[in-house]
Amino acid sequence: MLYHLLYPLHITFSAFNVFRYITFRSIYASLTAFLICWLLGPWVIRKLTARRIGQYVRTDGPPAHKTKTGTPTMGGLLILFAIVTATLLWADLTNFFVWIVLLVTISYGAIGFVDDYLMQIRKESKGLPGRTKIVIQVAIGLLVGGLLYARADFDTQVSVPFLKKVELDLGWAYILFATMVIVGTSNAVNLTDGLDGLAIGPMTVAAATYVVLSYVAGHVKIANYLQIQYVAGSGELAVFCAALVGAGMGFLWYNAYPAQIFMGDVGSLPLGGALGTVAVITKHEILLALVGGIFVVEALSVIFQVGFFKVTNGRRIFRMAPIHHHFELKGWPEPKVIVRFWIVAIILGLLSISTLKLR
Repeated sequence: MLYHLLYPLHITFSAFNVFRYITFRSIYASLTAFLICWLLGPWVIRKLTARRIGQYVRTDGPPAHKTKTGTPTMGGLLILFAIVTATLLWADLTNFFVWIVLLVTISYGAIGFVDDYLMQIRKESKGLPGRTKIVIQVAIGLLVGGLLYARADFDTQVSVPFLKKVELDLGWAYILFATMVIVGTSNAVNLTDGLDGLAIGPMTVAAATYVVLSYVAGHVKIANYLQIQYVAGSGELAVFCAALVGAGMGFLWYNAYPAQIFMGDVGSLPLGGALGTVAVITKHEILLALVGGIFVVEALSVIFQVGFFKVTNGRRIFRMAPIHHHFELKGWPEPKVIVRFWIVAIILGLLSISTLKLR
């Protein structure tokens, strides 16, 4: 919005020429989202507390988590408001990809909201049935994959990190692949959201990584120099990712241990879905497994635990899944688990950026 209102003024006042630069608008989208979360955070916490929208803690979880019962949840509404507002203010709203990512963010946010609403307000312990959530997520993923596939200029090839010019052309199957990436990332982030700041920290790091990846993928000269797939228009997603970074930092101010607020499914599902969508659009889908390695490990720990439990009639690989609970039960204090996961996320982000040259 500001881009469309202020950039045309550069003809009269040259200072407004800065609005043409994605880097400038990304910085201010991040600051805008941060300030929205930071300033509105206390008000949102008071409102959620007044309405008694508090976290329900599983009775079979780590004993230390019982103290978290009643902590305000559904804070993801604040994150989504910050991201969407900052993106609408600073992004080029004629960009197709911006609207695709906003579509996933808002629609997945709606799924999470209904789930949280049923559990936290209607007090229905199971919330939205898991199968229903997956079906809706897949339907949205197929829609997004189909919209991208329908674009004449969109490439259905998938590049392999670390390998120069090794690309797999999936053709129409790319729609299914894109759906898998979006839905899988959404649920992986949701599984990670189990400790104070555990999900939003790595998410912020991953978003910051995709600020870089989006920018280079959308810059024809840099993309050609680095020998990566050029996606015209994808650079504008750097603004969206920067807004996610800012919102993540602003939310972490209140979500850091000991948390004053939790994001709930209304936050974790859309954040993961948005990250997966950005990865698909920028043609760094497989690299997402490295960027979001924390989310991958968390999801795999649940899959392996459940599978092993069924095959061996009750035996377990981990003391508890997702894996962050395993480390808690081993005696790691919660803050230590969180910070160490953050450190790993940062290392993975740096390794991911290094793949731009290691080809």
